Amino acid sequence: MRAGLAFSFLSRLMETVLKKERFGIMPLVQVILLLIIVGVVLFLINQYIPMASSIKSILNAVVVIAVIIWLLNVFGLLSSNPRLHIG
Repeated sequence: MRAGLAFSFLSRLMETVLKKERFGIMPLVQVILLLIIVGVVLFLINQYIPMASSIKSILNAVVVIAVIIWLLNVFGLLSSNPRLHIG
């Protein structure tokens, strides 16, 4: 039951953040909140889902790279390359 509520909350939060991001308005508090959520989810996956350490390290690297690219896009540092579209 709690997992369903947490998933519902996270999905509504992501929906709100993405809607505001499309209009170019994303306050710093929402960026920090989203980074905290991504970090907690990654921590929970690493702690409670059994998988090989090599897969965990690949998953961690992919998530970190995706978050860095997303942050660069949010702050407008990737807008100079029109061929690269994220989101």
